[in-house]
Amino acid sequence: MEILMSIVIGILFTAATYLILSKSLLRIIIGTGLLSHGAHLLILTMGGLKKGAAPLLGEDAEVYVDPLPQALILTAIVISFGVTSFFLVMAYRSYQELGTDNMDKLRGNDSNE
Repeated sequence: MEILMSIVIGILFTAATYLILSKSLLRIIIGTGLLSHGAHLLILTMGGLKKGAAPLLGEDAEVYVDPLPQALILTAIVISFGVTSFFLVMAYRSYQELGTDNMDKLRGNDSNE
């Protein structure tokens, strides 16, 4: 199962890198979202994919799953949601002001000249 997850993580990282390197601001935002999802899967996979019950105090620790990666991923999901919503609002506002989402035109470089 770890091999399959590693392949999925690699595909997500590849797609995110491709989208981040594009010229459209919306594609860059989608790429950062994919990159954060790939990082969440990476943390979950590195924490170990095993089946077990919830950890309780005073019982045998061999049968339980480590809750730390899940807590880290939950925190990362909340932070990435906030950052993505901030990026979307900033992109919408820049589109309203400048009328484009092309990164070259936002920098002031016109490739037509």
